[in-house]
Amino acid sequence: MSAETRNHNSAGFCLPPGIYYRTFFFPHVQVVPFPSFFVNGFAYSSQYFESTVSCNVPTLFEPSFVSQLRITEIFHSLQGEARSVGVPTVFVRLTGCPLRCQYCDTEYAFSGGELLTLDSILVQIRAFGCEYVCVTGGEPLAQSGCNALLQRLCDDGFQVSLETSGAMSIEHTPTAVSRVVDIKTPDSAESHRNLWGNLEFLTTHDQLKFVICSRDDYEWARFKLDEFSLISRVSDVLFSPSHHDLSAMDLADWIVEDRLPVRFQMQLHKVLWNDEPGR
Repeated sequence: MSAETRNHNSAGFCLPPGIYYRTFFFPHVQVVPFPSFFVNGFAYSSQYFESTVSCNVPTLFEPSFVSQLRITEIFHSLQGEARSVGVPTVFVRLTGCPLRCQYCDTEYAFSGGELLTLDSILVQIRAFGCEYVCVTGGEPLAQSGCNALLQRLCDDGFQVSLETSGAMSIEHTPTAVSRVVDIKTPDSAESHRNLWGNLEFLTTHDQLKFVICSRDDYEWARFKLDEFSLISRVSDVLFSPSHHDLSAMDLADWIVEDRLPVRFQMQLHKVLWNDEPGR
């Protein structure tokens, strides 16, 4: 077996030397059972790989098993979007994402980061003296300790939101968290990753977000609103123009013309700071 075959899966992620997974990637090598997968030094949930390649990966872990998370940054700023836009918020950006949306504005969070315990993450968050915390990424649910972090934050009395791509299950995410779930449109280049089963776990405390890149995307999103009765499932359905692909004025005009019962939004942090990391 070549070094390339031994150490890389079909999605292009480096696997630690000597750890091979017959069930998932290579049918001819030894299985080493782990409750989660360790890639580049940190733990991913099996969902990460399930959404990255076409295979059936069993859930082999409990969400609270991993006590460390790889973190790209923790910072204090204004919430730039969703229901609490403009509210001072602490952001916890987890490292890693299995998606590659064509408009992604946080590619710097795909790799790197720092391994931190849940306790040390909480210490940094408390130091800001802020009530609102947003856990984001990357794709935060790709790390199997994310739900444990969310539960700790809720237990400590924070107002918690989660920004997730919609490609990972939210079934075990605390319902006290306001889950802002993306629905990827065709022009995102990742609409095939939408995990439609997530809709049954949504509550009226949650939010759905469509990033619209074109008129075709807008019409597709309108159809999905009716197909899945999305307006009644969540507190807000958000339509946001893709910053470099669609005029905000065009999207606003379409929504008004069609009397669409959604919340139009522009990303405040782009307007104020032009996507500067940590702002």
